[in-house]
Amino acid sequence: MTEGQADGLEDLRAAIAACRICRDAPTRGPDDRLPHEPRPVAVISSSARILISGQAPGLRVHESGLPFNDASGDRLRQWLGVTRDQFYDPNLFAIVPMGFCFPGYDAHGSDLPPRRECAPRWRQEVMDAMPQIELVLAIGQYAQSWHLGDRRASTMTETVRNWRTHLGSNIGPPVLALPHPSWRNTGWLKKNPWFAEDVLPVLQERISKLIN
Repeated sequence: MTEGQADGLEDLRAAIAACRICRDAPTRGPDDRLPHEPRPVAVISSSARILISGQAPGLRVHESGLPFNDASGDRLRQWLGVTRDQFYDPNLFAIVPMGFCFPGYDAHGSDLPPRRECAPRWRQEVMDAMPQIELVLAIGQYAQSWHLGDRRASTMTETVRNWRTHLGSNIGPPVLALPHPSWRNTGWLKKNPWFAEDVLPVLQERISKLIN
């Protein structure tokens, strides 16, 4: 990486950290402004070959500023077959959610979807800044929609089930669609044992090759 490219990446990180569009210029108007101070969380890397593309930070991540710093992160690291230190090494993994800030809770106490302002403003610029990425892990429907486009199936289950097709595509870096590692998906994992039997061994093999 040249000095100019390094400076550009630092400028991008600084611009994302300073972003307040979800609070100051919400897409749906002032009544839909983010009700708390934004805290964008993203790990943009010039050397990582793997991009983890999730949905949006939860409250614990918002408070710590560390992505996947929760039980979902523990399960994800088990799926990947990596240690916590490896996971948080920016030379190994870029971690860029579709929405950079904790979106808040709905009436039922579940996390709201990623903010509508974030991906249109930042996603392509972030991807352009990391041309070295060789594998995208698209976690959940919002990441799968952006990274797979019309290749995404009508359901998350079918999108994940089509993993062989996505990995073999020559459209951009290979994408491996994953369910969210949240405890809320424990039932899904039990109903779909093929995920652990077929997908996880391939996932761990790919990860091992790309980080070693």
